[in-house]
Amino acid sequence: MTRPAAKGWCPGALTPMWSGDGLIVRIRPHAGQLSAQQATGLCAATRAHGSGLLDLTSRANLQIRGVQDAGLEPLQADLLALGLLDPDPETERRRNILTAPRRSDAYGVADLARAVQARLADLPDLPAKFGYAIDCGPARQLAGASADIRIERSGAGLIVRADGAPKGRPVAPADAADTVLELARWFAVNRGSARRMRDAAARLPAEWQSAAPLPEAAPLRPGRCSTGTVLGAPFGSIDAVALATLIGQSGTTALTLTPWRLFVLEGAGDLPGHPFIDRPDDPMLRTDACPGAPFCDTASVETRVLAEQIAHRYALPLHVSGCAKGCACPRPVARTLVGNAGRFDLVIDGCSWDEPARRGLDPDALRTGTEQI
Repeated sequence: MTRPAAKGWCPGALTPMWSGDGLIVRIRPHAGQLSAQQATGLCAATRAHGSGLLDLTSRANLQIRGVQDAGLEPLQADLLALGLLDPDPETERRRNILTAPRRSDAYGVADLARAVQARLADLPDLPAKFGYAIDCGPARQLAGASADIRIERSGAGLIVRADGAPKGRPVAPADAADTVLELARWFAVNRGSARRMRDAAARLPAEWQSAAPLPEAAPLRPGRCSTGTVLGAPFGSIDAVALATLIGQSGTTALTLTPWRLFVLEGAGDLPGHPFIDRPDDPMLRTDACPGAPFCDTASVETRVLAEQIAHRYALPLHVSGCAKGCACPRPVARTLVGNAGRFDLVIDGCSWDEPARRGLDPDALRTGTEQI
């Protein structure tokens, strides 16, 4: 089946999006990281002007939910003071730059991200969700994350690779941003009806496909790491009070975000009690759920409470979607429950918009376990 139409653009801090609980305001941290001061300031702004919840997105951004019209301007003023506001909506729209979270200055990830950002104004007109991944460490961390142009590393040095192409073009570090711009211009001219690079990559000239990237890295997991502590956010939802408290009590120096609902407390020492995921075997790591009703206008069912109640029963990945759009997880999953007129349809080994194996499952029966999936 065809996926139902979703929003064709992403919200920002200057271009928020209306949802069932108010405006969604998205913050795009530079190089995927906030200083401790920025992170705690953002938590305070979230409490003052939003619902008190932050969403960690699949693009390693943070979204403030529940912002009302009267609170938008004061929130934007707070974000400006924290250095988290772009100069204009066009710059914000184009700054879809994803950076590898486990990085060393030796690989120049942050410098490359700044170089690409400096060329954003020179980009051609591109689809709204067109993005870039800076993933040039000793192994690729972002291979499964959404991006259209990737700066990676081969056995001989840096490459710029089009998403969907198995190989990339070798490049000197000083020329990487210009090469990204060149590839973006090629896409703008040759994309036809394609909105993402992977759908046009088969037409790339041979010069763009000469060097294979390094293998993928092992997945990031909750627990101690070389720079601090990795924690998970159930469904990507972060309580602002809990995060600010944890940052203050642990001695965290910076907050690094990832596309996998995980974040790194850089420099953190011992952690006090907290509501976040700290075990790599936690079933919530394999469970996706959108906000659902009443927070989304297209959802007819509550999602996250149900997902949390039943996740521990199944050793399979689980997706609970408020509607067929599947915003929380637009890919095949072992079991997907799809809201439909107050009940749930079940899709097995598919996407939320695929043909269900069963229809009309009762939410209460799913909660109690009398209805198994």
